[in-house]
Amino acid sequence: MNTLSYKTVSANKQTANKEWVLVDAENQTVGRLATRVANILRGKTKPCYTPHVDCGDNVIIINAEKVGLSGDKLHNKKYYNVSGYDGGLRTRTAKDMIERFPTEMVERCIHGMVPKGRLGRQIEKKLFVYAGSEHKQQAQNPEVLELKF
Repeated sequence: MNTLSYKTVSANKQTANKEWVLVDAENQTVGRLATRVANILRGKTKPCYTPHVDCGDNVIIINAEKVGLSGDKLHNKKYYNVSGYDGGLRTRTAKDMIERFPTEMVERCIHGMVPKGRLGRQIEKKLFVYAGSEHKQQAQNPEVLELKF
């Protein structure tokens, strides 16, 4: 009987090949953008994906202020912050978030799609979001990624 032996390859911190990816968020839906970016950050787009290891790429998102929402979410979707004090609940609409805090809105959306805990915090450090079209990571020569939905 001829037996084939296959070895499962598990990535680790030393063997993970991390690259830089540039994503333009202009005219993209926030949820679909966040799903794709979260998968890239976690490394799920790579053949060497290992769930318990940070093997994903670094992601730069530009034009966060030009991101869109589907349906009537611009007026109905709410973002909440709680200070911990009595009466410390602050509520903002999605329209207010896009106008005043576009980077925070995109970061929050992606935060909900990465694992919680130490690994998730490590993964989130590889995300760089900018409201305009300029970014500070030109020295890393990021590869431009076209997202098509």
